[in-house]
Amino acid sequence: MSSIAEQGDELQHRTYWRWGKDEFLPEESFQNWNTYRSALSQICFRFKDRLISRSDDANEIAELRKQSENDMKRCLTWWDLTWFGFGSVIGAGIFVLTGKEAHDHAGPAIVLSYVASGISAMLSVFCYTEFAVEIPVAGGSFAYLRIELGDFVAFITAGNILLESIVGSAAVARAWTSYFTTLLNRQPNSLRIHTNFRKGYNLLDPIAVAVLAISATVAMISTRKTSQLNWIATALNTVIILFVIIAGFAHANTSNLTPFLPEGVKGIFEAAAIVYFAYGGFDNIATMAEETKNPSRDIPLGLLGSMSIITVIYCLMALSLSTMQKYSDLDPDAAYPVAFQSVGMKWAKYLVALGALKGMTTVLLVGALGQARYTTHIARAHMIPPWFALVHPKTGTPIYATLLIAISSGLIAFFSSLDVLASLLSVSTLFIFMMMAVALLVRRYYVRDITPHINLQKLVLFLLIIIASSMGTSAYWGLRPNGWMGYIVTIPLWFLGTMGMSIFLPQQRTPKVWGVPLVPWFPSLSIATNIFLMGSLGSEAFIRFGICTVVMLVYYILVGLHATYDMAHQQQKLEALKVKDEDEAGKA
Repeated sequence: MSSIAEQGDELQHRTYWRWGKDEFLPEESFQNWNTYRSALSQICFRFKDRLISRSDDANEIAELRKQSENDMKRCLTWWDLTWFGFGSVIGAGIFVLTGKEAHDHAGPAIVLSYVASGISAMLSVFCYTEFAVEIPVAGGSFAYLRIELGDFVAFITAGNILLESIVGSAAVARAWTSYFTTLLNRQPNSLRIHTNFRKGYNLLDPIAVAVLAISATVAMISTRKTSQLNWIATALNTVIILFVIIAGFAHANTSNLTPFLPEGVKGIFEAAAIVYFAYGGFDNIATMAEETKNPSRDIPLGLLGSMSIITVIYCLMALSLSTMQKYSDLDPDAAYPVAFQSVGMKWAKYLVALGALKGMTTVLLVGALGQARYTTHIARAHMIPPWFALVHPKTGTPIYATLLIAISSGLIAFFSSLDVLASLLSVSTLFIFMMMAVALLVRRYYVRDITPHINLQKLVLFLLIIIASSMGTSAYWGLRPNGWMGYIVTIPLWFLGTMGMSIFLPQQRTPKVWGVPLVPWFPSLSIATNIFLMGSLGSEAFIRFGICTVVMLVYYILVGLHATYDMAHQQQKLEALKVKDEDEAGKA
């Protein structure tokens, strides 16, 4: 019987460019129809095994990485991560959403909407930062949830991550084409191919496909070179944003800030639920922990630093727009260009379009990196074929995982306008952020084989109270936006659930380097805000989210469950074999 070392040597000598059946379905359950039928007959047993099983830090950091056969290159510093943060977050959202929400809901108080949504985003950033420092792997939220909440929850998260990655990239690429035509002073659909297909799928977009292909190619060549290109593009975009802020304040008229709250507090939060998505993309930074030279120092600096600065930038941009033109006169579709035109700077609309274009370029570039690393770790766990986990020995990048996202996004971007899927992305993002806060509370208050069973029961009870009260607050807001009676019940319940966790449960784990402050209050507030924002979305978003979840569950029952079960038990056999080899070596 070969030793573990011999098996590792055999893997290292295999060529990277391979695509046999064993690369896609190597697990025992898929060797032939008899083994597959046998696996299907054990669905209940295997599901229970995967539901209660948990991974651990060591397995995610060391053992699973062996599935990639080659390591990613540690070449990133806090400086790279900070600029990745800017590149990943600052896209077209700030230019598009600010004017629309100021005009429709918040008025000049749009700046307070950005403050509220920025605080909510920072709560999620805190959770991601602690996990990324403690568990520096490419899997991001997937790996963290797999450790704390188990394989099944991690799989649902993995499905949402892949959905968000593919559809999100396609949406940004389609928007890239629209802004490019604006820069050329043409109609938005003038560069798309018009067909007789069904409405919503009748405008083919080859430019979007080309932009995705270029971004993926750069990401596959080198992480370091991608970082340098992102730094240059983001620096230019930052200069344009600073110009927008300074020019806006130079033409400020404080009378435009009156009335400050035309729709009241309700308008602030309605706008906050929408502009929150201008902060999206920061989770990509956590996936780069495996390529960071000093994760414990660089990740907090890069992630928290970039998001803090971005929040300030967003608030200043919103305030400059509000002072430049009265909210009722803002153009919902082109707020900044029309506002500049109103003060005699008609040429500035081209600068705004260029800034948005550069922003979307860096979002696609950093997205190509981060999404491929999510996919790589999901494949390492065999939730999708492990072929996608392979890292190229020379480039140190996951080429197959990058191609999976790029090709899938390209197909959708070429055909679909994506109007139908926009709200679906919002539900997926908020769901993952909410689950991350739950996972952090579980990590702090529960350690397997150490935490007393009675404390585990208390933890589950307090979590259910926090989640249920948050859902109640969100539902009451949606049903009775001008009411207040319901909050007398839901908000004190949330407070009591969080207070109970703080008083009656001792923390079982202390972060080694950096941790979320004010636990359990900050994670509990993150749960509440993400659920609240989910409740601000339309019912159609949840219907589509439910349909996608059902499709994911069908795949899980037929494929993912058996692949992960075989993978987990194979690892147990290898560990037993390793112990046996060590015992024999000791006797010798």
